[in-house]
Amino acid sequence: MQPTLEQLRERYGARYKWLVLLTVMIGTMASIMSSTIVNVAVPDLSHHFALGQERAQWVSAGFMQAMTLSMLTTPWLLLRFGLRRTYTGAILLLLAGGVIGGFSVNYPMLLSMRVAEGLAAGILQPIPSIVVFRAFDNKQRGTAMGIFGFGVVLAPAIGPSLGGFLVEHFGWRSIFFVVVPFCLVVLLMVRRLLAVNSPFMGEAKSLDWKGLALATVCITSLLNGLVQLHHDLARAAGLLALGAATLAGFVAYQRRAEHGLLNMSLFRYRQFAMGALVAFIYGAGLFGSTYLLPVYMQMALNYAPSQAGLVLLPAGIVLAVTIIFAGKLSDWVAPNLLVSFGLILLALSLGLMALGKIATGYFTLIALAILGRIGLGFVLPSLSLGSMRGVDVSLIAQGASAINFLRQLGGAIGVSLVGIVLEWRLSLYPTVAPEVSLRAFNETFLLVALICASAVLAAWRMMPVHRPAE
Repeated sequence: MQPTLEQLRERYGARYKWLVLLTVMIGTMASIMSSTIVNVAVPDLSHHFALGQERAQWVSAGFMQAMTLSMLTTPWLLLRFGLRRTYTGAILLLLAGGVIGGFSVNYPMLLSMRVAEGLAAGILQPIPSIVVFRAFDNKQRGTAMGIFGFGVVLAPAIGPSLGGFLVEHFGWRSIFFVVVPFCLVVLLMVRRLLAVNSPFMGEAKSLDWKGLALATVCITSLLNGLVQLHHDLARAAGLLALGAATLAGFVAYQRRAEHGLLNMSLFRYRQFAMGALVAFIYGAGLFGSTYLLPVYMQMALNYAPSQAGLVLLPAGIVLAVTIIFAGKLSDWVAPNLLVSFGLILLALSLGLMALGKIATGYFTLIALAILGRIGLGFVLPSLSLGSMRGVDVSLIAQGASAINFLRQLGGAIGVSLVGIVLEWRLSLYPTVAPEVSLRAFNETFLLVALICASAVLAAWRMMPVHRPAE
């Protein structure tokens, strides 16, 4: 018989909430690692399946699209099934995607397993933020988010580094199996630490299938429309128009839906509305650059996969340390100041990347990556805390899911945009000279830097207020 919540709290005392946070942190680390580890294998996958950049980027974009959509269902799943069963189901799906994906015999099979992993990751992503806001008081939330962030940001740093080594020595299939040990450990921890009578359970209304269908059509149309811009302008225009129409329909429907996927009243809070805009723009820049950097190092600078992956490891370690400091600082400094400062550093890092040359040294690239990750360390804890401060407690689960949803939506669009712009710029320079290929990458880096810089305007207005704007 599984212990109840009361029994577990009695057994572990004050440290129980930290153990629950550790459990959800490891699972989220596994899902984040699965999202970033594949980036370093894009050149190998392109060669193995004979893919161009516009198709190869779907390995990342498909994952992120699925993640974005499934995030909208997390509050409903928690209310309907509780934390234990929701988390267990998502981890099992992630495990299946990793194992089956590693044995893929064709590109559609590979892509479908990436979508399965993305669905699992989307359910997992908002849960730690919900746990922090439900289990910790105001004085501990910044510290808890910092500690959680330490593990979460370490995953995308370790992922490409480990992935580069595996791809170089064991081939691209090996990267899918990395999540297996993480998933097995989490399943054991879930069994020991998560109660059957979850505090997140409640009266779950029926899932908003109409809203989910509109969101699916909208995101799929927008991403496919971006891809078609390079091939068929008429078809691209039709898909983008469909995406815009379904977006308008989704917003209108959510405003009047009694139990919609996205509670539009959240956007009456100015700090939340500005934080949501920052999350979208910042997600596009961050994930676009995370996809671009390993491809850039292999295709433009001719580094081996292990070297391309390793460039992010020192930056990830610095980020992990920075985010703990920034998490504590966010309890005392206005979030809009910390987020703005972090975005400026991130944009500066990407702008300097755009000035790269063939002679640019490996350690210079590491230093630029570190600069960007320091900026990222200031953004992550402050963005979540700043967006949610003053929001009614009944909206916390919806708000955490919405911020993650918009960041991942921006990320999916950012990855697609980077792949499309890169393919376009490469096609304009038909010569195979390394300097010409490098020029195409530099122009793409500049685009991503401008995207990140534009988020500063919204971040500055993310002032902490305590009541909805009239």
